[in-house]
Amino acid sequence: MANLTLFSTPRAPALPPATTVNEAGGLAYRRDPRAALALYAATGCLNNTFYSDAQAPLQHVLALTAQVEPRFIARTAFYARQVAHMKDMPALLAAVLSVRDPEAFAQVFPRVVDNGRQLRTFVQIMRSGQVGRRSLGSLPKRLVREWIQQASAETLVRAAIGQQPSLADLIRMVHPKPASAERKALYAWIVGRPYDEAQLPALVQAYEAFKRDPRGLPPDLPFQYFSTLPLDAAQWSALARSASWQSMRMNLNTFARNGVFEDPAMVSAIAARLRDPAQVRRARVLPYQLLMAYQASAGLPQQIPEALQDAMETATAQVPVLPGRVVVAVDVSGSMQWPVTGYRKGASSAVRCVDVAALIAACVLRGQPLATVLPFDTEVRPVRLNPRDSVMTLAAQLAINGGGTSVSAPLEYLNRRREQVDLVVLVSDNESWRDTRKGGATATMQAWDALKQRCPQARLVCIDLQPVASSQTVQREDVLHIGGFSDAVFDLLAQFAQAPGDGSGWVERIEDMPL
Repeated sequence: MANLTLFSTPRAPALPPATTVNEAGGLAYRRDPRAALALYAATGCLNNTFYSDAQAPLQHVLALTAQVEPRFIARTAFYARQVAHMKDMPALLAAVLSVRDPEAFAQVFPRVVDNGRQLRTFVQIMRSGQVGRRSLGSLPKRLVREWIQQASAETLVRAAIGQQPSLADLIRMVHPKPASAERKALYAWIVGRPYDEAQLPALVQAYEAFKRDPRGLPPDLPFQYFSTLPLDAAQWSALARSASWQSMRMNLNTFARNGVFEDPAMVSAIAARLRDPAQVRRARVLPYQLLMAYQASAGLPQQIPEALQDAMETATAQVPVLPGRVVVAVDVSGSMQWPVTGYRKGASSAVRCVDVAALIAACVLRGQPLATVLPFDTEVRPVRLNPRDSVMTLAAQLAINGGGTSVSAPLEYLNRRREQVDLVVLVSDNESWRDTRKGGATATMQAWDALKQRCPQARLVCIDLQPVASSQTVQREDVLHIGGFSDAVFDLLAQFAQAPGDGSGWVERIEDMPL
């Protein structure tokens, strides 16, 4: 007989060995190219991350696009823009398609380039040479020209804010044909050429008149147009009233510096708009954006942070109730202290990965008060929470500053306590290294396998907040990978918790995006 220690029949299928090493040096599993591209598209902001500079994720994305079908690239770009609400990555994928598959590019362009900022970002990427060409080419040039020609006068005026390239650069580049004397004058006004002011749209005429005599109420334009003019508090109040919901959220401190909140009526009016459920939903605001505004509102009148808390409750009210015994494991390790959208000098979000992870846990806890929340780094750091607290309060309590990373820690904690579990939600950047082994399966996969021996019905959802090409678990029927920090995460989470699946729901949802 052969040695039974070596050749005994296993009780369960052998776990797959790790196939790569992550950026932190720990064992990991290489993602399927489609899943990896989806993760980069839903979380990548083309900025520096904790473990790499901005060039690395860019090269990873370009390499991944060469491994998947153009139609999947198109659907991923559509998903990233319309569902995950990303900006730069959808434009990059559209630029890649302009070279790879012109037909798919033409289909997805209007769904990705849906405002002036996206248009300028797309052209910037095309001209950089990163996708293989430094000029637009005939089809992209035609689509850019058509976008400009079909945009309303107000859309173009609002799109004229911003540089490198500016809207004026784009007009000079693609030469849109004016369909009327008004549009001819507007193009000339944007690019700085002589124009007949009487032919300008009424809004631009009002702005030019206001510049000559800045008295009375300013016209309904973004306040950036008035940044060099000597406006008083009443005029700034008028700008605040006319600002879009998102612009208002982003510029609360600007309004405060210019005397808007000295008027109690203005404080009440802005607070009412901030908490208005219809406006919150229409703005498609992400919870982490509300958290950022709340953190920056410390010196504002009390009504403003309170209104932001109400807006957060609205923005997270759609989080479905998860059935059964739920555990949410929140990574609070050192790398999770990095800005969730990456670091770029002068353009970094104040919200960290750990803040977003805490927000996700807080949202789950509001819908399922009996859920267990386990902050962890190299070990679990239990915390006592009141599920009746606001999402903002819960998130602040969970945003702990930890050390190294062992993604297996919460699973091993549950195993030691022999806890019965139906669903584990693991929110992390997946850069586990303290629990790494010399070979075989990752420690996380081994701990999950042990938990499944006790709880065969259990399911694991891994929510990844950073663009990485590896994971700590393999995707299978009881393990789902999701990337990003939009409300789409919660939809997939609930779907997987309530109905059997094969673990590929996220990629399948992207493949179902209509072109």
